[in-house]
Amino acid sequence: MLSQFGIVLIFIAGGILFLMATFTIAKLLRPHKPNPQKLTPYESGEQPIGSSWQKFNIKYYTMALLFVLFEAELIFIFPWATIYADAIHMSMTSGMWAWFTLFEMGIFIAVLATGLIYAWAKGHLEWIKIRRQSTDYKQSVPDSVYADFNKKY
Repeated sequence: MLSQFGIVLIFIAGGILFLMATFTIAKLLRPHKPNPQKLTPYESGEQPIGSSWQKFNIKYYTMALLFVLFEAELIFIFPWATIYADAIHMSMTSGMWAWFTLFEMGIFIAVLATGLIYAWAKGHLEWIKIRRQSTDYKQSVPDSVYADFNKKY
């Protein structure tokens, strides 16, 4: 007889074995034919410009933090709005509860709006354009091939 932990251990071991088998089979079946065109960095279909070892602009980090902040806001507002809009659920509670939750959400949004105004006032939402350096990389596919493809599709 296995304990509950033994069953969990079997499932974990089975999952790891399944992943290892899948990756091994994929490595055996896939083609491996590297060439300079395939080994170039992919930048949304554009030719890579400049070195990849550049200084990272801190504005990206600030913008990412602001994005995460306002995404977290949605995590709290969506369930609240769903329950608040449910007339059956709200009829089971007293009217005071509805006003309390509305006031509470108003405070929550006011705090977030204050943070947004602060970030705006400090200039964290302004974007700085970076000048890129061109590269001397020559691609093996002529530009006419891309032009013909774009004309067809």
